Amino acid sequence: MGEKANSNGGQTLLIDADDTLWENNIYFERAIANFISFLNHHEHSPAQVRAVLNDVERECILTHGYGLHSFAHALAQTFERLAVEPLTPALHETINGFAHAIAEHPVEFLPGVPETVQYLSDRHHLILMTKGAVPEQTGKVERSGLKEYFSAVEIVAEKDEATYRGVVWKYGLDNEATWMIGNSPKSDINPALAAGLNAVFVPHGNTWILEHEEVASAQPPRRLLVIENFEQLREHF
Repeated sequence: MGEKANSNGGQTLLIDADDTLWENNIYFERAIANFISFLNHHEHSPAQVRAVLNDVERECILTHGYGLHSFAHALAQTFERLAVEPLTPALHETINGFAHAIAEHPVEFLPGVPETVQYLSDRHHLILMTKGAVPEQTGKVERSGLKEYFSAVEIVAEKDEATYRGVVWKYGLDNEATWMIGNSPKSDINPALAAGLNAVFVPHGNTWILEHEEVASAQPPRRLLVIENFEQLREHF
């Protein structure tokens, strides 16, 4: 397959951003740890507080989508559900601070990403495909310095089968020569396979718990490739 891809040159690579190109979830995990410590609940364990937060996050995604705005809402609502004291403006400001500190982090690439993206862009058609709040994701793409290597940037509200089919239609892609590359089984791999695309799973040790899902098997002629890190894409494309 590697030889075919290298000699073909006609592959389209849809590439995820957060936790595929650069670190993202580790910053949220640190913010959550700080929030749980701040809450300092006397009845619920940190694990129980996290379970409540996970449920609240799922609810907030439906109303606020993904991103820091939604995350800040989830922290505040979790506080309101669990805390004995009311959520005063001062407490609300502190809780918002946990969320918005994430925005201050510089883009931290995963190993070998810039060089590998440049390598791939010389051989294939790259489209960056990420979900989240448009201003946040656009800002990260701009700050990364990688935008020039992609022919397009797709920032979507959700990554499901319909979204992938829409991208295929929008760009007139050939399913057999199109791959979705990412770290999330739920958002990157399984819906892309369901939409008739190929996929490359690049596991990340800190993938968001709400993105956890069993990786589906690829039904021929679809192909699924599992690699250890982003740099290994060079061996296949």
